[in-house]
Amino acid sequence: MEQMKQEIESRIAIYALISRLMLVEVDEKFLEQIESDEDLFAFFPNYKAWDKRKDLSHKEMIEKHFNVDFTNLFLMHLVPYESFYTRDDQMIESGGDNPVLELYNELDFRVELDKARVVSADHIGVELEFMYMLCVALQKALIADDKDGICELMQVQRAFLKEHLLEWTPLFLINAKRESRTPLYHDGAELALEFMLSDFEYVTEQLEKHCSTQA
Repeated sequence: MEQMKQEIESRIAIYALISRLMLVEVDEKFLEQIESDEDLFAFFPNYKAWDKRKDLSHKEMIEKHFNVDFTNLFLMHLVPYESFYTRDDQMIESGGDNPVLELYNELDFRVELDKARVVSADHIGVELEFMYMLCVALQKALIADDKDGICELMQVQRAFLKEHLLEWTPLFLINAKRESRTPLYHDGAELALEFMLSDFEYVTEQLEKHCSTQA
């Protein structure tokens, strides 16, 4: 159980990191958070080696490079919404018929679209934030030794990864990695993809190991 607690702490940290990276533009505090944590910084090898880090301040990197890259990837050239990839008409479902909204509502996850600057609840950053929230809930269940709650939350996590995130984000993230103009977003896209794939395997293994049924 102690190992699982450490593993959930790592999952919480990574989901928080990648959801924040893909929801809104980075700020100086975010860059400092990455660079001050050796474990997190290791996920960004190309950014770590970027020569512009030696010449520019965080503020200058944000204004000259990162804001431009974020706009290109998430607002202009690519579409970071599940419904665009899963609907036949490639329309973004911003209304109440979006299938992820029902799941969010069931688990009391509220999306502030205006604050997050997204047009629909199935934005990649919001879906990753939902996984972060599920991991925080799992952490609480672990602390409380709520075995039924642990299994139920892991089943929800596995199902959400399988039926939503892994259904469409690999294509988006591969495109984002290819289209990125900065190593921060290149590394971030690679991290998100590799982590979700490995996390799906991890949750599946934990369900088989600790729970009699799985999603």
